[in-house]
Amino acid sequence: MQLVLDTGIEESIAQIAAYIEEDFRRWHLFDKTARVASHSRDGVIELMPTSDGVSYAFKYVNGHPKNTHSGLQTVTAFGLLAAVDTGYPELLSEMTVLTALRTAATSALATKYLARPDSKIMAMIGNGAQSEFQALALKRICGVTSIRLYDTDSAAMEKCRHNLLATGLELKICSSPEDAVLGADIVTTCTADKQNATILTDNMVGAGMHINAIGGDCPGKTELHPDILKRAEVFVEYTPQTRIEGEIQQMPEDFQSTELWQVITGAVHGRSNSRQITLFDGVGFAIEDFSALRWLRDRLESSSHKEILDMIADPDDPKDLFGMLQRASARSSKTAC
Repeated sequence: MQLVLDTGIEESIAQIAAYIEEDFRRWHLFDKTARVASHSRDGVIELMPTSDGVSYAFKYVNGHPKNTHSGLQTVTAFGLLAAVDTGYPELLSEMTVLTALRTAATSALATKYLARPDSKIMAMIGNGAQSEFQALALKRICGVTSIRLYDTDSAAMEKCRHNLLATGLELKICSSPEDAVLGADIVTTCTADKQNATILTDNMVGAGMHINAIGGDCPGKTELHPDILKRAEVFVEYTPQTRIEGEIQQMPEDFQSTELWQVITGAVHGRSNSRQITLFDGVGFAIEDFSALRWLRDRLESSSHKEILDMIADPDDPKDLFGMLQRASARSSKTAC
């Protein structure tokens, strides 16, 4: 947190977005797999691994919506970055804050490539833990100047408004999703309930709108009416994972979507005209976490905000692990005496 505050929240998001964009441009170098998920009636625990052949990273993350009722966070996470040539860990970090930063960075990156260039007004439906990061990312990277807030929890709306007061954004608390969307160029949905829901209906989506649907992150959870997907050009991070967890889980197997890296590299076009509806169906992907950890490692090289951890067994003779244990026992005995 101190490193992010020293760097600046908006600047940190912008730097992480640059790392994600760089890694998406070398997409073919990465190991890719849908995240390994353990689902329960209360939520989900997931592992998200990837490697570019030089570094290996994974993130542990959970999603438990009911946690907020007992004063706990819906999402917590930590991550690790390791050297492929030795297998030795290089960095262990919390990733609850880092995930919020990279999720916002990815939304802004998608918006930069898919929204109309003149887009200035964003509706934010769902004003929980992600909302302020999303607002600042779209402000810094995409030039958004006005945020229209809506949440079923009025306290969450007021919290978000209060936290963004000093950012220079024009803020409006809205009475309904319809009110929030009215006149918006961009709509970001980031609700937390693990269920099929209809946050946006087809009649709420006007020509030329860009949608970031980032609340979907598990089977059985959606935010958009399927008719919206039929009208929109849909972009995803990694199709096999989004098929399981994203908005496109509602659609037939032959439903067509485009992976965002293809737009970033210029392999395919993003938005083709000003009236087209574009939709980023974002569920989060391991390469984004890899990028965030890589950014953090680079930032820490010139920072005091790190601690050297004694986590790895380091015997004098790499073949004599047992002997190391014996010597530790002998030292313990001497200390006791």
